Amino acid sequence: MADTMTIKLVFSGGLELLFGNERNQSVLIPPLVPSDNSTHSSPSSSPSTPSSHNDILTGETKAADLEYLIYHLRDHLLKERPELFMENGTIRPGILVLINNTDWELEGEGSYQLCNNDEIVFISTLHGG
Repeated sequence: MADTMTIKLVFSGGLELLFGNERNQSVLIPPLVPSDNSTHSSPSSSPSTPSSHNDILTGETKAADLEYLIYHLRDHLLKERPELFMENGTIRPGILVLINNTDWELEGEGSYQLCNNDEIVFISTLHGG
């Protein structure tokens, strides 16, 4: 199993402004992540580090899923105003999420297990007025 997966990201509809005005980005995430979606350790941490090793031994990990990715984005890429991206532990209403060009609702939303080279698109439909 690979040490990391590459996830391609696209932000549009104004969301790119929250992510350093970068519309297209990629992130590297481990295939196994903490069950509590904690992103305290670096995604490039070796599985042989004590905390990662203990998590695996105690069963406190899960396959990387979209829910984890959302927390990772909030903690590592989001530059400002997290309340415009997340609400109650998930994507804020009014943001469309596409997984490889398919609505995330058809793919299981946050429980979708990420695969190497997945493309996740976030489109804000929220507009002031």
